[in-house]
Amino acid sequence: MLRTMLTATNSLHQVQHQIDTISNNIANVNTAGYKAKEARFSEMLYQEYLNTRKDEQAPRLTPPGIRYGVGAKISQIQTNNAQGSLQNTDRDLDFAFTKERQYFNILMPNENNEINMVYSRQGNFYVTPVEDGQVMLVNADGYAVADSYGNPIIFRDDVEKFILNENGTLQVNFINGDEQSFLLGVTEIHLPQVMEQTGSYIMVPANIDELGYDENDILTNLVGFGRENIGLENQKLEMSNVNLTKEMTNLLQAQRSYQFNSRAITIADQMLGLINGIR
Repeated sequence: MLRTMLTATNSLHQVQHQIDTISNNIANVNTAGYKAKEARFSEMLYQEYLNTRKDEQAPRLTPPGIRYGVGAKISQIQTNNAQGSLQNTDRDLDFAFTKERQYFNILMPNENNEINMVYSRQGNFYVTPVEDGQVMLVNADGYAVADSYGNPIIFRDDVEKFILNENGTLQVNFINGDEQSFLLGVTEIHLPQVMEQTGSYIMVPANIDELGYDENDILTNLVGFGRENIGLENQKLEMSNVNLTKEMTNLLQAQRSYQFNSRAITIADQMLGLINGIR
């Protein structure tokens, strides 16, 4: 009975993580640029007992002995990198990628006021005043949008309009007729499963060396001739690629699994109570 309770408890904890992942997908169904996550399970270690009968003559399709499992665990939270649908917004500072695995470079400060480079597909940008009559290009969370050199994009505040040219070049037209161009920082992520999730952003993990990867193997900052591969459209936003029907189906299956493991614990507890009550 104790083995039954331990196995069900192990699986119960992992199924809860799966439900949390599905719930997060459903909550972000209308979040621009969001990529759906999926929990992948794998079996935990087996314990084998070699107590097969010696006089057994029937041929076996499995190895001799009895194997007891100890439940399942989530082996990976996999990201679905499929392209989301594009929505017209008619807004100059809305940008949408048309190619998979390309991300905007965002400068996000941490708790120590150190600036980290993070990556996002969410392309609804704004301007915020800084100093001396200048403004800075920021995202919806107020973090600075980086150019291809890793610097914040800052320009005068007397802007008339914005134009997105080829290769991700943002042209700023001012009221007096002046123009200024910036190369939006764009990075292509080759191994998104290695990246670390931080809120709605992804970043290179701090223990990248321990994982056996080099940063150049994981991502490429698109500069020079590499910018010819950038796929960006203006006045549009890429919507979430969450399939609500699929998520609801997965949620029902996860809830059934949760109920099954909960019931197994209850039955094992009742049987232990019967054994302890024997006089």
